[in-house]
Amino acid sequence: QVQLVESGGGLVQAGGSLRLSCTASVGTFSTYGMGWFRQAPGKEREFLTAINWSSSRTYYADSVKGRFTISRDNAKNTVNLQMNTLKPEDTAIYYCARTKSQWYAATDSRDFAFWGQGTQVTVSS
Repeated sequence: QVQLVESGGGLVQAGGSLRLSCTASVGTFSTYGMGWFRQAPGKEREFLTAINWSSSRTYYADSVKGRFTISRDNAKNTVNLQMNTLKPEDTAIYYCARTKSQWYAATDSRDFAFWGQGTQVTVSS
């Protein structure tokens, strides 16, 4: 079993920045891909970004490319999401997740086995 805990959400004005963190407190982290997703009210869960185990591969959705950056620190069992130039449409609950298979990144939510509880991000206009 893996336990993922997100932190860093909050309220920010449009154009501002936030940094989310996700820490794995239980279970294996360093040899698995990690990802960030979000879900806004009334919408489906949306893939944002993913990273493989070694940080050599990263993937981004078009909606956040150039504004969001994923990174990980395997020594601290942590994956981070730096969010810049935030927009009101970025308002959502943000989730981190760990892949089912080792080594590779994934972009499909079905390829992730464990999810955090989510952290709210609200961007005011």
